[in-house]
Amino acid sequence: MGSSLPQCEFFYNNLISLYSSLGYISVARKVFDEMPQKNVVSYNSMISTYSGDENVEEALNLFFEMTSFGLFPTQFTFGSLLSCNSLDIDKGFSLQAVAMKSGYLFADSFVGTALLSLFGRQGYINEAFKVFDEMSFKNLVTWNAMISLFGHEGYVNKCMLMFCELLRAQISLSESSFVGVISGFQSKDDLDSGEQVHGLIIKLGFLSKVSVANSLVKMYGKCAGTCLSEKMFNLVPNRDLLSWNTIIGVFAIGEEPIKAIDFFCNMYKDGFFPNRTTFLSAITSCTWLINLTYGEFIHAKVIKNRFENDVVVGSSLVNFYAKCNRLDSSNRCFEEILDKNLVCWNALLVGYSDRSCLTSVLLLREMIKSGISPNEFTFSSVIKSLLPPELYEVHSLVVKMGYHLNEYVSSALMASYAKNGLILDAFKLFDDDKLPYSVVHSNIIAGLYNRNGMYHKAQDIFCEVEDPDIVSWNILIAACSRNGDYKEAFELFHHMQMNHITPDCYTFVSLLSICTNLCNLVSGSLLHCLMTKSNFNRCDVMVCNVMIDMYGKCGSVSSAVKLFDEMPVRNVISWTALVSALGLHGQGKDALERFKQMEMDGIEPDKLAFIAVLSACRHAGLVKDGMEIFEILKEKYGIEPEMEHYLLVVDLMARYGDLKEAEKLILKMPFAPNASIWRSFLNGCNRQRFIEHLSL
Repeated sequence: MGSSLPQCEFFYNNLISLYSSLGYISVARKVFDEMPQKNVVSYNSMISTYSGDENVEEALNLFFEMTSFGLFPTQFTFGSLLSCNSLDIDKGFSLQAVAMKSGYLFADSFVGTALLSLFGRQGYINEAFKVFDEMSFKNLVTWNAMISLFGHEGYVNKCMLMFCELLRAQISLSESSFVGVISGFQSKDDLDSGEQVHGLIIKLGFLSKVSVANSLVKMYGKCAGTCLSEKMFNLVPNRDLLSWNTIIGVFAIGEEPIKAIDFFCNMYKDGFFPNRTTFLSAITSCTWLINLTYGEFIHAKVIKNRFENDVVVGSSLVNFYAKCNRLDSSNRCFEEILDKNLVCWNALLVGYSDRSCLTSVLLLREMIKSGISPNEFTFSSVIKSLLPPELYEVHSLVVKMGYHLNEYVSSALMASYAKNGLILDAFKLFDDDKLPYSVVHSNIIAGLYNRNGMYHKAQDIFCEVEDPDIVSWNILIAACSRNGDYKEAFELFHHMQMNHITPDCYTFVSLLSICTNLCNLVSGSLLHCLMTKSNFNRCDVMVCNVMIDMYGKCGSVSSAVKLFDEMPVRNVISWTALVSALGLHGQGKDALERFKQMEMDGIEPDKLAFIAVLSACRHAGLVKDGMEIFEILKEKYGIEPEMEHYLLVVDLMARYGDLKEAEKLILKMPFAPNASIWRSFLNGCNRQRFIEHLSL
């Protein structure tokens, strides 16, 4: 009889473990409750089950019940509880004290490893390192946990030092050792260390491990760019879904997001089906591209794989369609999400905030009624597009919810008041003593002074900023540019570089504009070289457009054409700048050909584009072509000609002898001709009379 009871407990414990492993937690608990006599093993089994299910409350209840019955917890009890991801830090400290009192904390590596992992998850890095340092027994799992923790937290040097210590300890490395240290390499500065670890991986034969190879793909994407990442991906043996997700993720946020879609399609060919992570990366690439065709293709795959109700995937689709200006589709994707959270509401609000002030406020009210409280991102998104009545209303709500002292929200309020011309309200916020100092606030006020022509005031604000950022420098350089202090602007640029502040698009736009105003081709070309030399990837369409204009007005039309032809993405301003540059240098036919090519490429010309091409026709004497362009202005594109359009056409016809047609056009104008138009017409008459006199 004495031996049957332990056999009975053994049977129940095995049954609990079986049901737990199969995911039948309620059944496992029922078996546990029916046990005639519970022991430490059975309690540990159920505590481990609840911890694995993130049910920390039930796990702790069993722990307290166990100790109340006089059963002493073991290292497995503490290890299971401390490994629970939902365990908060206060309870973690309490368990640490109990484990230390029981003598299990440093008796072996199991409890200590679980504790340092808890501290790592909660961001208590110093506490985690202290636990590690005090542990008498450290196994490979302990070392790996610490290396991984330093890696994920961005402590690259400490991560490498820890890895080197592990090597010196002559403990056999595992896949997790390499995955942990590789996770710490985040930038170009870490590439050398990453390549050294890569060499060690090859030497020890770990390259055949798919998890290690996947980590290298991700590392090269962060530290070296997409080219080396793709090369590494091609070497990955026995690729799994994580391999594909990694390379798709690398390209989605890289220089060639279009290739993320290619890999997405190739993944299907390789027999893998996408999961949530795959779709997130694919949709991100479409959002960067702002490509509706690819986005709708990915959306179709989302629906086919039944992810349209997923809050994470759905939120990314909401954001994508909003960026593509398809708010109807964005709203439909939002409605498809079953468990709406703050993220998907914010995604929808961002889409509407740029286009519809009233709708964004209504959505904000609806969001609050649904039981979801807005955060600083919500308010910052909504506030930026508000008109005065709604702005005051939302400002009251911000104060009521306690976000008025938040840097992002107060900055958005300040900027919105300034944009609406409510200057006194903007200054009132800036002068609020309760508002914490922020360089962002100073930038907004300096920008406000700048826009109102008070350049010296903007400079005074800059002098008061303790630690100016790139925006501060840009505002000051722009102030100097607008005030005509060109030499001082370039001196500021020099000081900015001395302070190791990396220039951005707005910096170069201001400086290139100065070169244009001065017709200084040498300085403009040097700035272009500087951007090229520093691999200025942020040289976007705006900067290229300004450079085309600079080259055109400074006399180097060949450089303008070359730069335009090399641009991967062009907009109507790019085409207008090129047409204007060609026309300015008498290459009217080339300008006309480029204008027609713009139409063929599906880019609709605006009023400025027509001014550029009509000006080119006037310079080159292309009367017939100019008249045809003027006709399609209204007939094809529905643009009402303005005074400058009429002036160019009248001057074109009058200058080249077509005075009767010029007179007819003047008489048909929907508004009274100004002095410039009559001057052009009379100059044409005088020119014609002079030619007739010469012919006599």
